[in-house]
Formats: sequence, structure tokens, C-alpha cells
Amino acid sequence: MTTQSIRPARESDLVPVQDIERSAGAPFAEIGMSVVAEDEPPSIDSLREFVQNGRAWVSTDGSDRPVAYLLADVIDASAHLDQVSVHSDFMNRGIGTALLNHMIGWARECSLPAVTLTTYIDVPWNGPYYERHGFRYLAENEETPGLKKIRAAEIASGLDQWPRACMRREL
Repeated sequence: MTTQSIRPARESDLVPVQDIERSAGAPFAEIGMSVVAEDEPPSIDSLREFVQNGRAWVSTDGSDRPVAYLLADVIDASAHLDQVSVHSDFMNRGIGTALLNHMIGWARECSLPAVTLTTYIDVPWNGPYYERHGFRYLAENEETPGLKKIRAAEIASGLDQWPRACMRREL
């Protein structure tokens, strides 16, 4: 097994990150969620914005090739996990957890009070995974304006064919 390390994403990582996203969708197809599996990765322009704002990290193999990535944002004064994906060849090795922990460290350094995200409730590597990492589901009346806006965009793009929810982890 090669050694992974986490570093800030660079411009040269943008196309590989899109490839990681496509690969990471495969398990969704296997559980009947083809719409999710076939969802287009973030655009180069969108990824570039995360990189330029210092809110994108990659986990790399021993040759410094990205095998996973995480995008973070700040929504309503909390850190927000926008996306974390691991290439299917590198899943189940703790890489996603390492990226999540890296982001939590970043959020603490930024003095942000919590980390939020939106996720599928019934997909084992989504909601149940985040619960094991200290996140809790938010009741609808706990959703902040920014989270409501994200959920509305998810619904508009058709990603709500399966139960989704907002989650939060206090820091």
C-alpha cells in the first residue's frame, strides 16, 4: 500500500479531482442511485475557486497524485463540508476520514463553531458514516438560511429522489 498525505489542492489537480468524482460515483450506481452516480463533477471554474480560496485539499499517493479530495466552504458562520470523494480504487482505507479530520482541524484554526453538511440519510457511507464521526441530523427548524439554500439547490437538481438531510458537528 502506498502512503497517502494531505496537501492543499493546486491548479494542476483540477482535472484529476473531476476524475476522482466520477470514480467515486460508482458505488451509488450499485445501490440503484444512478442519477447520483452520473451527476457531473464540479466544474473547473468552481474547483478553481475553492483552490484559490484555500478551501480544497487532496489526499495523494506516494507519487503526489490525488486519490481523494475535499472541498470546504463557510456557510452561516460555520464550516461546511461541500464535497469529499475518494477514488474507487482507494476506498475503505480511511482516506475520507483523514480528509474530514483535516477539515475539522482547519475549521478549528478558523475559530468556526461547527461543521455542517448535507447528505443521504440511508446510504451507509453518507449519513450513518457522519453520525459515527460526531455529526447529528438537524431538524428542519434548525437549518440555517444558507443550509436551506443548499437544500433547495439539491432539490432543483434532482438529488432529492432519496432522503437527504442536513447534519452538524459542534466543535
